[in-house]
Amino acid sequence: MNDTISRYSPYVFALLRIVVGLLFAMHGSQKLLGSPGDKPAVALAGLMGVAGIIELVGGLLVALGLLTRIAAFLCSGTMAVAYFMAHAPNGALPIINEGELAVLYCFVFLYIWAHGPGIWSLDSMLRRDDPVPVR
Repeated sequence: MNDTISRYSPYVFALLRIVVGLLFAMHGSQKLLGSPGDKPAVALAGLMGVAGIIELVGGLLVALGLLTRIAAFLCSGTMAVAYFMAHAPNGALPIINEGELAVLYCFVFLYIWAHGPGIWSLDSMLRRDDPVPVR
């Protein structure tokens, strides 16, 4: 039974990568464009603007599976910084300081960085065309 379920793991991982990337990109879109939602856009020159750019571009790259490891690493680091700068000063536990989402994104992107792009990614499509596999 375990083998039956585990054969779907590449597909489940691909869905995780795509959904997490798109949700993260929406955070960036909300910061930079004020949409979706009613929040006003932030200035590009500030720290929130830089975070918005990383969230939008990094999230889309992760969702597409393009430059996946680099994008996931940057997204993970951005969420670590966000947690320690914005949430940790308000209490030690994420449930208290409302930093659960930052911690969750940080570790999911860290997992994506370690795992690599997987199937249904532009990285894997581009790698197939490479005559000499890179190791």
